[in-house]
Amino acid sequence: MPSPHSPSGKLISFEGSEGSGKSTQIALLAQHLQLLGREVLTTREPGGTEIGEQIRNIIVHNSKGDEMCAETELFLFAASRAQLVREVIAPALLERKIVLTDRFLDSSTVYQGIARNLASDPVQQINHFAVGNVMPDLTLVLDVPTEVSLARIRRRASDLPDRMERENIEFFAKVREGYLLLAKSMPQRFHVVDGTLSEEAIQQDIWKAVQRLIA
Repeated sequence: MPSPHSPSGKLISFEGSEGSGKSTQIALLAQHLQLLGREVLTTREPGGTEIGEQIRNIIVHNSKGDEMCAETELFLFAASRAQLVREVIAPALLERKIVLTDRFLDSSTVYQGIARNLASDPVQQINHFAVGNVMPDLTLVLDVPTEVSLARIRRRASDLPDRMERENIEFFAKVREGYLLLAKSMPQRFHVVDGTLSEEAIQQDIWKAVQRLIA
């Protein structure tokens, strides 16, 4: 993995609750960067590698998923993340690419640590063991009210919602609050975007933050 002092690319993570619009904005940003001649790699977690995608299937689609305890969920996310960092993200950064990832370690801090009430110290230790020294240079949080998030999930559900999407409104309220608390505690890395704005306005806000990073 790249050391903190080696010439490398940039890692930009997108965070937010379900239905916040991350996938759309990642695609738009990737296209914009590519038009400017930058090498871009997009990925997601859990997933992004063959092993990670199998782990993703266990987390979100397994028939016994509702019986999964919070600790198991945390370790599965960490396992997928560890593989993604070493197989995909770290090599891409060494090749000076811009990596856009749909979720990263902050998801575990929020979903398993805050929303599922796991103690913060072990969550942080497991997070950092999984990622090594690979941390986002910029984390974009697409923030939407909980009611909007749930309404979007219901609208887009062409088939059965996955295990995360079936959570109740109290869970998603904790997720939103968790992201806003993280962003407030680390303003140098986080940028919160109003996810209720138009697609174009969100894209412009994101681009301003990215421009400052890659200038």
